[in-house]
Amino acid sequence: MKENRFRPVQTSSDRFRPVQTGSDQFRVTAMFRHLRLLLSATKCPPTRCCSGFVSRMRYVNRLKEDDDACAAALQNAHIFLFHRLSPLLQRTEHRTFRPAALMSSDVLSILERIGSDRSLLKESVLIGCSEQNQAQFCLDVGDLDQAAVEEECEGNFIDLRKAFFLLTGSQAPLVAKAQALLRWHQTSGFCSATGQPTHRNQAGSHRVCSNSGIIYYPKMSPVVIVLVSDGKRCLLGRQSSFPPGMYSALAGFCDMGESLEETLCREVAEEVGLEVHSISYSSSQHWPFPHSSFMLGCHASVSPAHTQLNVDHGELEDARWFSLKEITSALQVKTLPRRGDPPVLWLPPKHAIANRLIIEWMDRQQRRQEDGE
Repeated sequence: MKENRFRPVQTSSDRFRPVQTGSDQFRVTAMFRHLRLLLSATKCPPTRCCSGFVSRMRYVNRLKEDDDACAAALQNAHIFLFHRLSPLLQRTEHRTFRPAALMSSDVLSILERIGSDRSLLKESVLIGCSEQNQAQFCLDVGDLDQAAVEEECEGNFIDLRKAFFLLTGSQAPLVAKAQALLRWHQTSGFCSATGQPTHRNQAGSHRVCSNSGIIYYPKMSPVVIVLVSDGKRCLLGRQSSFPPGMYSALAGFCDMGESLEETLCREVAEEVGLEVHSISYSSSQHWPFPHSSFMLGCHASVSPAHTQLNVDHGELEDARWFSLKEITSALQVKTLPRRGDPPVLWLPPKHAIANRLIIEWMDRQQRRQEDGE
């Protein structure tokens, strides 16, 4: 039987503490020296992305809490202009569109040239900051002449629903957040409890009732959006307000007291008369329509033996099952159909969570075909 090299002894502070012999202590010291060398060789410094993210989040939070710091940041910030909630877009050299990010000094010059008060800049609302810690604000100039501002900025104010099909990458969420904040301020000027005016902080991250001191924060309405499948097909619907040929996943607002799952089951039952038997969560997204929604994306399954639709036409204009081939073809449509073009199925823009759900379903179906299921 081998000797136990660590002999426990009881102390007042630590019931069992290992006691080492001289040779053991040397071996343990050598072992930890090698361990330290190994860890120092494999330890990675914090990545710029990670440390940069923390820095940006803390910087934005400070601007929300410190009016003076926010006012100072506004003097050297990027400003995204809106006209009655339509974002200003500029055409790039690659014939695409991007939101116009103007320096605050440029906005002040534009306001002067079109005869507007420079103090309008103070009404800008904080959106966030860039990777370079450049503060980003949005400003609605709806009281100014639209054509004059467009000429000065060499861009056009475009309705946000249309803009979503023109923007790429992270630009759409940025513009959507900006519009949602501007809309909230335009509709939250009075306290719901006292009827008295509310006043915003410098960043525009909250409003306070001048009488009661009640603090109001921007809110989103929770909405469940679900792609239903019978194993081989997916279910899409359309409202009468949709552009011709466009279909999307089913969606509905959460009622008070409902869970995500309860809302999903109710909406599918109400809109198409089906009962789902399995649900999986996918992801979430802020969506600016109709008035800033918090979209909770899910997948759901129904029994292949119970797929007969009973569409509530008060909710939907139409709902249909689509095959993998039809979905794959629809995802190839890159430009919006024009008037007079033959009817074609097309799907929500890639920035929309509905598009993400559809692609996830398509990828899953293609893997099953490859696996011979």
